[in-house]
Amino acid sequence: MTITWLGHSCFKIQDKEIAVITDPYDRSIGFKMPRASADIVTASHDHLGHHNISEVNGVNGNPFIISAPGEYEVKGVFVYGTSFYHDKSEGKEKGKITAYKIEMDDIFVFHLGDIGHTLSDEQIAQIGKVDILLIPVGGVSTIGAKEATEIINQLEPRIVIPMHYKVPGLKFELEPLDKFLKEVGATKAESMPKLKISKKELPQDETKFILLENN
Repeated sequence: MTITWLGHSCFKIQDKEIAVITDPYDRSIGFKMPRASADIVTASHDHLGHHNISEVNGVNGNPFIISAPGEYEVKGVFVYGTSFYHDKSEGKEKGKITAYKIEMDDIFVFHLGDIGHTLSDEQIAQIGKVDILLIPVGGVSTIGAKEATEIINQLEPRIVIPMHYKVPGLKFELEPLDKFLKEVGATKAESMPKLKISKKELPQDETKFILLENN
């Protein structure tokens, strides 16, 4: 499996057979999304910073679009969408989002979208095993450093990749990555252009923090 960060909350998750793109965005956030193609596109909610589906080309024909909770299967890849709130007041301010757990190559990748709250015991049980966690850390419109750290402790993933934080060119305010790294104590976070990993290469006795470079 290879995971590439395309900016904001957008990732390309792929193996030799299939590619998934999460939360494609438009220029309104301040910069253009790189050209990308995929078999599956997931969108956590209908903001154009997370739902610019027209930006993604299909590999063979149009990509399969997932934008709601449910269980999906495309070419042997399973996607499980679960509804959460975009805020701390049970959706009264910003409504709901959908987070997606993607099962590919026997690895479970969980993309939390624009989640706005920590998790209940019931939600943790429903989510189940998480190998790689893609989590927003920039606060303001999502969880921030403190809440992200709590969710990491709740889910105990093998790898954490932060997303949705302040970067050069972003048109709206988010907290910087450094605030999260300090909160979570990730003094040895590893930076790389993309993550290439197999199930047997997942860390077993620790949670590893990976900082992907914006591609």
